Amino acid sequence: MARPPLPPYAAWLRVYEPLGAFDEPERSHWAAYAADPARPGRVALLAAEQQAALRRAVALPARVGPDEELRGAFVLDAAAGPLLCPLDERLRSWVALETLHDDVPEPLLSAFVPPATREQALSAYAVWRAGHARRQPRILTATWHIPLWWFIAFHPDERTLRLGDDAERGLLFRTSMGKARQRMARGLAVVARTMGDGAVSEGVEQLARWLEEFHPHSQVELDYGGLATLVDDRTLAADTSVSDVADGLAALAAGEPDGAADAYSRLVERWRDIQALEHAT
Repeated sequence: MARPPLPPYAAWLRVYEPLGAFDEPERSHWAAYAADPARPGRVALLAAEQQAALRRAVALPARVGPDEELRGAFVLDAAAGPLLCPLDERLRSWVALETLHDDVPEPLLSAFVPPATREQALSAYAVWRAGHARRQPRILTATWHIPLWWFIAFHPDERTLRLGDDAERGLLFRTSMGKARQRMARGLAVVARTMGDGAVSEGVEQLARWLEEFHPHSQVELDYGGLATLVDDRTLAADTSVSDVADGLAALAAGEPDGAADAYSRLVERWRDIQALEHAT
């Protein structure tokens, strides 16, 4: 049997919601999906999503996302009932395109997405958004790195590490929505008081607001994804990014800038080589 392709060099932040968070007919669909013993697992879902994205990337004419939402989801089996994180691939594609449209200069953007294709997709997104004003994607993606504010939501004891050479190898953190929100609120208060306005404060605030959009009984998961394939087992097992960010915030709160700088230096050193690979030839 052929092995699934390596996941893209990206990490994901996912929210898993209970069935009660979904309106009908989605609720019935996801209830049946979660109860199906043949539903695809994490590795199969990632592989299917990657293959679909590759097909769109080489399609003529260009396609920026699926025509309809894929009906797949990551599932957690919990004592109170299943928790689901739908792929939301069409919505995530729209959000990514909107970000590119706002951040990338026109000549460069048009080289990747023809203007007519882009405008058609953004128009479809505007029509959809008119009826789903508060709907947010349940998955955030970061390529070649993990934003440091993602680590704030977790505790070192909440990690799941799997080493070896199989498709499940990786590093995950998972926590309750209540704990994630509390940690983000404390982190935002410290950052706002000690660092003022800036990229870090903005990132922490945006993530805290994103988490507020979901059901309070959700679970939040940080998946190192394909970034875990870029380091060996020893390096992955020794990753202390969550601890480093927590130490840095604690030092800032205590008025110890040197301690915060030390924690930040450890974090930067750990991720420098991975980020450098983005520009490797």
